[in-house]
Amino acid sequence: MTNPVIEAKNVWKSFRTVQAVKGINLKIPKGQFTALLGPNGAGKTTLVEMIEGIQKPDSGEITIMGKHWRGNEDKLHHIIGLSLQETRFIDKLRLTETLQLFASFFNLGKERVNEIIEIVGLEEKRKSFVVNLSGGQRQRLAIGIALINAPSILLLDEPTTGLDPNARREIWDILHRLKKESETSMILTTHYMEEAENLCDYIVIMDNGVILREGTLDQLLQEAGNLDDLFVSLTGRRIND
Repeated sequence: MTNPVIEAKNVWKSFRTVQAVKGINLKIPKGQFTALLGPNGAGKTTLVEMIEGIQKPDSGEITIMGKHWRGNEDKLHHIIGLSLQETRFIDKLRLTETLQLFASFFNLGKERVNEIIEIVGLEEKRKSFVVNLSGGQRQRLAIGIALINAPSILLLDEPTTGLDPNARREIWDILHRLKKESETSMILTTHYMEEAENLCDYIVIMDNGVILREGTLDQLLQEAGNLDDLFVSLTGRRIND
């Protein structure tokens, strides 16, 4: 592997009496779409929040493009796009106004806003207030905001949770096009087996703060017929239990 765009070395993180992440090592190469797959409470979100710089490891280190967060905040914020588990917008702003607000943080103008609206397929909702968008449309807006600065690294924390199957596939289509047209590296947290299989080159299965298995889909399926069966064999329970 060439120098990874993201590297975690022996990372630990606890919250009071809960050890959320336990000595994780992970490398993400340029252009790879990686799924962090596991049930609620597996440690996926905590790991991603440390990569995002929102949380700090108790021990171990995380580097982005070879740089630590401390002292490199401005540079790293400009190369990362992120969508958190729950995104709240200003209800009485229109869709275009919302994107213009976030574009202004990167000194970007209307041209980039128009590009994003096209990328996420919300042309007909340009003048709609955010409060009137459906759940799937709000999530497409969140993806658009994550992409506004044309990031080298995209971090998505359960972007399709709670969406109906059609809305989920609309998000997938956006990400498939991104992969085809760019060299963006992505980490996607999910507890949907099908989502990990459909979108990602590399799958990391987590539970109780540790990595149980990682590899390509083909490599992982050598152990079991499907990812859910593999998770059962590793933990004795199904991923959505």
